[in-house]
Amino acid sequence: MIYPDNAIDKLGFADIKTLVKSKCLSEPGEEMVDKIQPQTRFDQIDKFLRQAHEFKELLTNDAPLPVDHLYPIKPHAEKARVIGAFLSEEEFFNVLLSLRTVFAVIRYFNERNGQYPNLEALFEHLPIEKNIILAIESVIDAKGKVKNNASPLLADILSGIVKAEQEARKRIDQVFKAAQKNGWTADGNLTIRDGRLCIPVLAENKRKVKGWMHDESATGQTVYIEPEEVFLLNNKVRDLEFEKRREIVRILTALTDELRPHIPLLLAYHNLLSKVDFVRAKALFAIDIEAHMPELSKDATLSLVNARHPLLLLNFRSTQQTVVPLNVKIEEGQRVIVVSGPNAGGKSVCMKTIGLLQLMVQAGLLIPADPTSKIGIFRRVFVDIGDDQSIESDLSTYSAHLSKMKYFSEHADAKTLVLIDEFGTGTDPLFGGPIAEAVLDTLNRKRVRGVVTTHYSNLKVFASNTEGLENASMLFDNAAMRPLYILQTGKPGSSYAFEIAQKIGLSKDILYAARQKIGVQQKRVDTLLVDLERDKKLVYDAKTAIALKERQLALLKEENETLQTYLEENKKSIISKAREEAKEIIKNANKLVENTIAGIKESQADKDKTKMLRKQLDAELQKHTQETPKPEIHKQQPVADDHIEVGDWVQLLETGNEAQVISVAKNNLVLAMGELRTVQKRNNVARITNKSPKKVSRQSHHAKISNDVASFRPEVDVRGMRTEAALYEIEKYLDRALMMGFPSLKIIHGKGDGILRKFIRDYLRKYGEVSRMEDEHQDRGGEGITYAYFE
Repeated sequence: MIYPDNAIDKLGFADIKTLVKSKCLSEPGEEMVDKIQPQTRFDQIDKFLRQAHEFKELLTNDAPLPVDHLYPIKPHAEKARVIGAFLSEEEFFNVLLSLRTVFAVIRYFNERNGQYPNLEALFEHLPIEKNIILAIESVIDAKGKVKNNASPLLADILSGIVKAEQEARKRIDQVFKAAQKNGWTADGNLTIRDGRLCIPVLAENKRKVKGWMHDESATGQTVYIEPEEVFLLNNKVRDLEFEKRREIVRILTALTDELRPHIPLLLAYHNLLSKVDFVRAKALFAIDIEAHMPELSKDATLSLVNARHPLLLLNFRSTQQTVVPLNVKIEEGQRVIVVSGPNAGGKSVCMKTIGLLQLMVQAGLLIPADPTSKIGIFRRVFVDIGDDQSIESDLSTYSAHLSKMKYFSEHADAKTLVLIDEFGTGTDPLFGGPIAEAVLDTLNRKRVRGVVTTHYSNLKVFASNTEGLENASMLFDNAAMRPLYILQTGKPGSSYAFEIAQKIGLSKDILYAARQKIGVQQKRVDTLLVDLERDKKLVYDAKTAIALKERQLALLKEENETLQTYLEENKKSIISKAREEAKEIIKNANKLVENTIAGIKESQADKDKTKMLRKQLDAELQKHTQETPKPEIHKQQPVADDHIEVGDWVQLLETGNEAQVISVAKNNLVLAMGELRTVQKRNNVARITNKSPKKVSRQSHHAKISNDVASFRPEVDVRGMRTEAALYEIEKYLDRALMMGFPSLKIIHGKGDGILRKFIRDYLRKYGEVSRMEDEHQDRGGEGITYAYFE
């Protein structure tokens, strides 16, 4: 699929595999990474990408996956397959730990049934066979050794060993004390020689103690003797040790026989662990390079949005530099992009980025580009990068290029991606240019897709006049004489040879002589390209400024709509409240009239009493029917520009609402109305001179702040939270800690896979107030706790 064989190395795909491999926890996972190759089947690629995407979502937004032990099961299963063979204690212990991990992983996904469908497919219909674990746990203890009670015979043997050792120790202590009493022993205590407990005896007294001499000191003055009666007891212990070893082998053999029928299932468990480790490594690498899953297409097409070279991204991150994103589209209308521009302007990096990301996608790896990117599938990838001259094959640089061009021309088709760097170089430009143009024409007629970089003017002209070919250039700031590393399609670019030569200080005489030697037509073309480059730079800057203005306009529009909605809702609320008050007034008025009539009847229409009741009725009605005076709107003349400052209170002349000035920009004022923000012209407001906060409110506010300071602790626990919720909680505590003057903030996030810790630290680095971050002491949480210190 890829030609030549070393193209993978030249595009950097081998380096990508090495980085993914470093994320694996097991050898089987690393072996799967070594086997990664670009695929051509759509369903396979789609499945691999979705698995990596789901695992990335799991690592960033879900609880840690329980992958504490990933020991290979397959070698032990293959060993157990042999009749008569048995696994050692250590091998059984490794199998036990791996099986616990397998069952924990299966339970983890069963609890999230349907949430990660492509990952669940890894172990679909794979049962949890607890009998295997129970059988191993009945024999192997928590330290990986055979249990003392694994069988009745083993328990008896171990009991006999203990008794024999105690008896031997008791007897040798008696002999040692007797020898000491007689003055036969040398200085020192009982010691071990050749695995046997011995008494240090002076050489002249060695015949006085019956036993076996195992060693002597360097001077020969002391000999180490094992007493005769103790020797017999130690032999008994040795015999029991042999019996113990035979019984352990019998137990392990029986356990292996019990395990043998489950070998196919054990191999399936092994494959699951390998795949989980493999996909986990891909997801961790994707997090490192800020990768996403692009849209996958069955067609031979490519559309990259804000793409970055992953190796360049990782390298620049260590030096605090940023990678300029690449935006490029290859489709039926523009099948081959002919990229021109200055040296060191980013042409080769642009082409390598396209080739590497294409290989990564077809290998099932996520790429550092926006999710809106669209990647098709190519059956072949042909690459011509660098100098492939060979002494053994008697090939010069240009001959090597021509050999590749011959192969490309014969084997390329519409499903081929062709990447050619510095097309046509290596020979006389007078001949190299036309040959390159003919090859490009042949490839274009075969409807290949690809990217070609060149300095040849004839290729730029050919691309501009040929359907399917599209010129593109790397933008260059000819004022500052520096490349911008931005790819722009539609127009070719100049090589800026004379401008760059002038910048590095080449003499004016040499430059003048050089200009005289190039043709007039070539000079005009190069001048035109420089002018086009300058125009493109101006257009690009204008587009950037317009985009900024559009964002600001959208923000203002959103604020205006929010304010309008608030006013509409407020209006409805006031009307509703007024209606309720009116109903209450009418209800009370009816009661008042009824009470007045009742009073008149009771007084039997007494004149004075009736007059008094009517007077009371008129007074009550006057109280409720009197029109509430409208607030007077001060129709003041617009004040001078320097009369309204930040912090002043103003009144909106149209509505009478009051607001506080939070920002002044020329003739515009940004006003705060509670939680809302609005922008008004100066002549639409009038300053309120006697507006001041209420004393009670101020006292209440100060009291609240005092209470907050007294009760606030600069510590936040975000364990178990999703990343977004954790960062939101940390932001609240960070703001309060800074406001209240605390020197640091303690963040408890737990260890797990370290994903949450990484996101939290990356987030804190965006705050200029955070001067440094440290882990907690190892005895008090270590990497599970981060301290953020403020300047």
